[in-house]
Amino acid sequence: MATHRSGAVTFKGNPLTLVGEELAVGSAAPAFDLACYQDGGMQQITNADLQGKPAFISVVPSLDTPVCQVQTKTFNERLAALGDKVTALTVSLDLPFAMNRFCGAESITAMKCGSDYMDRSFGEGWGVLIDELKILARAVFVLDAEGVVRYAEVVPEVASEPNYDAALAALEGLVAA
Repeated sequence: MATHRSGAVTFKGNPLTLVGEELAVGSAAPAFDLACYQDGGMQQITNADLQGKPAFISVVPSLDTPVCQVQTKTFNERLAALGDKVTALTVSLDLPFAMNRFCGAESITAMKCGSDYMDRSFGEGWGVLIDELKILARAVFVLDAEGVVRYAEVVPEVASEPNYDAALAALEGLVAA
């Protein structure tokens, strides 16, 4: 049975429970299987797709909300300068078709979108599934080329933005190494 962390985050001040263990810096990235609608068909994104170069994972509750849109656009814009030196991913429980539509409309090209709607394996494995709402908490993870977590931020208030500068500095440190 999965761990439940009561009061781990809040949403507009109301305490919520996260399902799964808190992901610690230095631990191996948990396995996941995300759905992606790209190039006219459904595809999968797994841990294997993130190996070989630093990876940046932005987790949002829903791309249909203003803060999630700002987070995704901001990271997309700032990650573009790194080009193919990194793998960048936005993860939510939005359907793959909706994620694809948003990314197309907003010219999100520096990040792939992965949906955890099928089994919530990402949310539970990475400790960011909000039990009461059945959506993902806002978070950012940076992995090294071997898939080890080098930066982890679960934003304490779901309605707040992440620390963009700290997350990007962690990634840039891996790219420069």
